[in-house]
Amino acid sequence: MKPCEEEEGGAAAAAAAGGGGGDPWKECVEVAVQLALRAGQQKVSHLRRHPGPALCSSKTSTDPERAKKCDQQILQMRNSIIRKALTEEKQVSTKTSAADLVTETDHFVENLIISVLKEKFPSHRFIAEESTAAGSKCVLTDSPTWIIDPVDGTCNFVHRFPTVAVSIGFAVNKELEFGVIYHCTEERLYTGRRGQGAFCNDKRLQVSKETDISKALILTEIGPKRDPATLKLFLGNIERLLKAQAHGIRVIGSSTLALCHLASGAADAYYQFGLHCWDLAAATVIIREAGGTVIDTSGGPLDLMSCRVIAAGTREMAMFIAQEIQTIHYRRDDEN
Repeated sequence: MKPCEEEEGGAAAAAAAGGGGGDPWKECVEVAVQLALRAGQQKVSHLRRHPGPALCSSKTSTDPERAKKCDQQILQMRNSIIRKALTEEKQVSTKTSAADLVTETDHFVENLIISVLKEKFPSHRFIAEESTAAGSKCVLTDSPTWIIDPVDGTCNFVHRFPTVAVSIGFAVNKELEFGVIYHCTEERLYTGRRGQGAFCNDKRLQVSKETDISKALILTEIGPKRDPATLKLFLGNIERLLKAQAHGIRVIGSSTLALCHLASGAADAYYQFGLHCWDLAAATVIIREAGGTVIDTSGGPLDLMSCRVIAAGTREMAMFIAQEIQTIHYRRDDEN
């Protein structure tokens, strides 16, 4: 990825992005939503080689009839492309391990998102999964920064398992401002903005308030390492939580969507070692705005670059899990 412009302070960039108005990041949020929707349509039809028509909706059109027609067209397009994509062949390669997959769709969608954002916000910075895998530095500065996972759940996507999402987070002064996650096959748009709540398709999200592990459903993911020592720790952590009488532990193949399930109250906690800042950024805002807790596996504050996390509806639940699980060591994102 070509480096962005040299440091521009958050305040100056806010004025540029928001035109000096009272809501400096409003345009960024709107663009992120439109890009997530477009990416959700594009990623599931990876044989296409063009970005498609510009999206339109009732939120951007001044003609009610045209807006209604546009929304219907977008919905029809999304549905037909998704159904088609589940039967398409993919070009698959690996990154850090045989289980760490990437497809041409990952690259195509990431390029689509970044190219649009660079054109609209040339002073902003970017951290994105495939660019980082290709050698770009993963460094979070005070500048406005987009943190992007173009296809979360790539292994699911490869196997036509329909739990796949696009995730777009945004940070300023190293603080997460908003997150947008689009569940491509179920047409669920999750959004969260600091101080303004979290929503799924305009329905406000609220986490579970469960504090008792014996009544909890817990989510996790395996991570890319599959060596015997790592697998022993991973399975040992599951065993510890099951011995604590957790109702169950689920692995769905998408960190961002698992975290969205937590934000919606469908699960009580989530933990993982080996995920990345692009898996966490958008979801962290959504969970916090839904009333949840996101912390480091040590029990301390979240370190976005540490490749580990515990999230829960209550701090009590998060701290219990932090005391139970053993650490699986991964290199930090900012050490690449």
